[in-house]
Amino acid sequence: MSRGGAAARGAAKPQDRGWAWMVLFAAVLLQGLTLGFPSCIGVFFTDLQHEFQATNSETSWFPSIMVAVLHGGGPLCSILVKRFGYRFAVMLGGLLSSVGMVSSSFCKSLSQLYITAGLITGLGSCFSFQAGVTALGHYFVRWQTLANAMASTGVSLGFTLWPLLSQYMLDEMGWRNTFLIFGGILLNCCVCGAIMRPVQLASGSLLQLPRPGEEPGRRAEDAQLSNGASSPHLKLQQQNRKTACFQMLQKYLAFDIFCQNKGYQIYTIGVTWMMMGFVLPHVYLVPYAIQNGVEERRAALLISIIGFINIFIRPLTGLLSGHRVFTGRRIYLFSLAVLLCGLSNFICVISAEFSSLIIYCIILSIAMSGIGALTFQVLMDVVEMDRFSSALGLFTVLESITLLIGPPLTGLLVDITNDFHYVFYTSSFLLISAALFMGLSFCALERKKKLKETSKVPLDNPSGYQYNDTPTEPQSESQSTPAVVYVTSI
Repeated sequence: MSRGGAAARGAAKPQDRGWAWMVLFAAVLLQGLTLGFPSCIGVFFTDLQHEFQATNSETSWFPSIMVAVLHGGGPLCSILVKRFGYRFAVMLGGLLSSVGMVSSSFCKSLSQLYITAGLITGLGSCFSFQAGVTALGHYFVRWQTLANAMASTGVSLGFTLWPLLSQYMLDEMGWRNTFLIFGGILLNCCVCGAIMRPVQLASGSLLQLPRPGEEPGRRAEDAQLSNGASSPHLKLQQQNRKTACFQMLQKYLAFDIFCQNKGYQIYTIGVTWMMMGFVLPHVYLVPYAIQNGVEERRAALLISIIGFINIFIRPLTGLLSGHRVFTGRRIYLFSLAVLLCGLSNFICVISAEFSSLIIYCIILSIAMSGIGALTFQVLMDVVEMDRFSSALGLFTVLESITLLIGPPLTGLLVDITNDFHYVFYTSSFLLISAALFMGLSFCALERKKKLKETSKVPLDNPSGYQYNDTPTEPQSESQSTPAVVYVTSI
């Protein structure tokens, strides 16, 4: 019995062993193929502008739509994963990404490119990436933190390799053929999805999500309708459906937390404002360098330098911020990283020499590493873990709005002034103001909290802003894994 029981327990626990490491390898590739891909769009900026005789503002809508959909499609991906499972979502995302880029190679106008490469490819990348993160949650329990950290290195690898590959292929065969080949490369997301097979328990059942359309009480309602339910029953059913819709909206977009939790409110507004300026250098750095006489190959190398440094700095930043000394103070580290990111832009304003731009990329990469490592950790500090998924849903949707409008508005400013320096002025203003807003606001909340504690006056809003001073307990294996963990490409 002991051998049989041990064998059953081993079969019932496929996590953290065996095939799980193949799933982790697939997740690394997925993040490089999806989150890393938008980093190469700046390489094609000048060619697309000349091809379609477009302004900077019109051209910048293309990467803006792609990045915004990649970030804001989280709730839709969550519904897809809940109904069909993470494996289907990853493979569907890979197919959409491939179709979008292949179609882009035949586009005759920028508006067509907005739909194909922007909307379709962006949505496919969102499905593949976020469903891949969900698969990691199913395959890793004990080593889940390590698995997510290792998977995130795929983003840095993508930042490093995509621009170099893009510039080489652009020089050799033009942007249309390059997009066509990119469609074939992104199709490898389907291969990664095939590796992410559903977790199988000892009984042979799959640790997957409910079948499509299966809802509690649904069959009973259908039986009532088939038996000729009266009008009050129909009204009750309609009311129940409205309640279900409201609960679904509340599940994926936590407006109640935004209204009640001051810490979450300040942090969400600050990050949403920050994102409008955070993405600008990634879109305009390459065309800015080319305009100032830097060779195209060397200009593409600048983005690769940012990604290469991120490979090493981001894990170190994550380890540093996880130290007990910074518990409850990570928001200030995050604000400091955003402030450094904003101040670094002045290097580009002072000089556009290639050596100066390399120094800028090094400093920017260090600041980006801090932002990327702390974004979700700070969110966990200000929101209770049982509501984290829904809080993150609203968080990603709001930031996708500023990611969408930031580059086109700045491109319009460049078209009016004919000066790329305004890109970096705008980015600096947005980042510095966001850093000061978050840092000073949280400092004021801390003082208010201390005053209330010393005066022994109970908090007006118990569910409001608070830090979790004790580390979150790891989730037991018997508990269900959340359907989707939203992660963005910071």
